[in-house]
Amino acid sequence: MSSTSEPEPAKGEGESQATPQTTPPLSKTYVKALPINDLADVAVIKTEVETGNVVIAKITPLAKKSVEDVGKAVNELCEYIKTVGGDIARLGEERIVVTPSSIRIWRERVKPPTSADAREEPK
Repeated sequence: MSSTSEPEPAKGEGESQATPQTTPPLSKTYVKALPINDLADVAVIKTEVETGNVVIAKITPLAKKSVEDVGKAVNELCEYIKTVGGDIARLGEERIVVTPSSIRIWRERVKPPTSADAREEPK
C-alpha cells in the first residue's frame, strides 16, 4: 500500500490507459467545390470562407433557373468579400473562386492565341 492520500488504482485499472498529452489540431484550409443551386447557397459559401476555406462555386445550376439570381448571388458575394478582405474571381464561364483574407488569387492576363500564332513553328 502506498503512503500517499491518493487511492491506488484497482487491479487492471491504469494499465495502458495513460492519457497522452495532445495539442489541439491546427486548423486546416480546405478547397471545396460547391454548387450554387439557389440564393440560399450563398450563405453556405460565406460560412465556408469565414472558417478559412476556399470555395470554387459552380454557378451553372442557378444560371439554368435564373440569370438574374446569378447576378444577385455574385454581387452579394462580392460585397461580402469586400467586408472580410478576401478575394473573388471568375474561373471560366461556369465557376467562381472565393477566398478568405489569408489567401489572394493570382491573376495573369493571357492574350488569346491568334491565327498567326497557330501558323508559327515551335522553336
